[in-house]
Amino acid sequence: MTIGLIIIGDEILSGKRTDQHFPKVVQLLAARGLQLGWAEYVGDDPARIVATLKRTFATKDIVFSCGGIGATPDDHTRQAAATALNRPLVLHPQGAENIRQRVLQMAREAGQQADLDTPENLHRLTMAEFAAGAELIPNPYNNVAGFALGTHYFLPGFPVMAWPMIEWVLDTHHADLFNREPRTERATLVYEAAESALTPLMVEIEAAWPGVRVFSLPSVGDAQTRRHIELGVKGNPEQVDAAFAYLCAALDALHVEYEKTA
Repeated sequence: MTIGLIIIGDEILSGKRTDQHFPKVVQLLAARGLQLGWAEYVGDDPARIVATLKRTFATKDIVFSCGGIGATPDDHTRQAAATALNRPLVLHPQGAENIRQRVLQMAREAGQQADLDTPENLHRLTMAEFAAGAELIPNPYNNVAGFALGTHYFLPGFPVMAWPMIEWVLDTHHADLFNREPRTERATLVYEAAESALTPLMVEIEAAWPGVRVFSLPSVGDAQTRRHIELGVKGNPEQVDAAFAYLCAALDALHVEYEKTA
């Protein structure tokens, strides 16, 4: 089972807004000993959203989808999820009641009396229309729920709402996955070396220690740092130390300048 993230919205792809979800989700997962397996950005294109969800629904992945569940014409995620599963879009009774209570609360705070039957307030109820069989995800910010279909979790695009909802999903439904596979990481900065010259060493280490993955992050350098490669190993703590010791010994044998960073 892999954890995936879908971020939906033309405003992200056009650059009008900068995505904040990706780094935050990585952080929320890491705090629980989990990591993100993949992420995708999708614009407000119904057909593309449907195609993306059909593909991800066919997996066993845990998927968080942020954006497109509002009530404006560019919000297509609710209908796309229903279409992808070939299910009808139906009004969720509790979801609708949550919205009604939110309308009444807003009116009270403004010193007014709400009419739940106005076209505007009736239209708000569309935010509680989900694919049949959906379960609610509580929204602590304004009580307008997101929804879950299996292990797909659909959330608003607003970080102030989406992030605590993601935490709730993880802590409520997937706590059994937390910190199940201990992981650690050791790394070096290798200076003025060609990545291609180090590739055989990387392959050798991964073959010798199956619980370890090698990573290589080249940098052209800047005013403060020379050209270098961040070269390291990560994975099973029982194997990482031995693999890292071998890596450093091999760099010494190659007479390559390096310094340990972690």
